[in-house]
Amino acid sequence: MLKRMIAALSLAAATAMATTANAAVVACAVADPTGTPLNVRNAPNGTILGALTNDAMVMVKDIAQVNGKKWVKVMPLGPGKSGWVYFNYLNCEGD
Repeated sequence: MLKRMIAALSLAAATAMATTANAAVVACAVADPTGTPLNVRNAPNGTILGALTNDAMVMVKDIAQVNGKKWVKVMPLGPGKSGWVYFNYLNCEGD
């Protein structure tokens, strides 16, 4: 029983590390086509924490797919709040 629990925990940890490794850190610029600041949220499509202006540089820290839409967790390289933004409103190197 203990061996099975250890094996299951090891598999879960390996899966989590593989998922994190696939989310490479990427630099992006905010490029909201509406011309308004891009809302930064506490979760994908969640409560608004703040906003980032166009051309603000951010680092992508995590990726989520919610209802067929790609959201990314970002950390601004200048002033601003960290949180989740809609991916299509970013211009990322190599995307």
